[in-house]
Amino acid sequence: MRIALFEPDIPQNTGTILRLGACLGVPVDIIEPCGFPLSDRGLKRAGMDYLSIAVMTRFDSWESYLENLHPGNRLLLLSTKAATRYTDASYQPDDILLLGRESAGVPQFVHDRADARLIIPMADGARSLNVAASCALVVGEALRQLDAFPKTAG
Repeated sequence: MRIALFEPDIPQNTGTILRLGACLGVPVDIIEPCGFPLSDRGLKRAGMDYLSIAVMTRFDSWESYLENLHPGNRLLLLSTKAATRYTDASYQPDDILLLGRESAGVPQFVHDRADARLIIPMADGARSLNVAASCALVVGEALRQLDAFPKTAG
């Protein structure tokens, strides 16, 4: 399982997702261009010392990201325009959970390439959750289904 961020534009959310990935053992792919330099202070503050243990791979474009996908990888796009609830999806170990820009989501060509689109149900009148909160919900469900949370001592 992997997390992929398509052209992220808020460093604090990216740092939080990198910290989430580090704590849960889930690698994070950054598909550039980003809306901030990856050395940004906000990214470091949100990721804290977890950035040193996070497994992060950077890709300079959507095209280069697609070239590096492996057979068996499914792109599962989190979207407010989806019909399938994230809790109704059946996750696989090689899935990639794809999240869009905080400001604009993803363009249509990314929607078109996704193998599935997943939505987080929300209360009437709510538009969307913070991208890091959305990521945590869906990664948690995927790891639960796969019994793939890191094993803890005790």
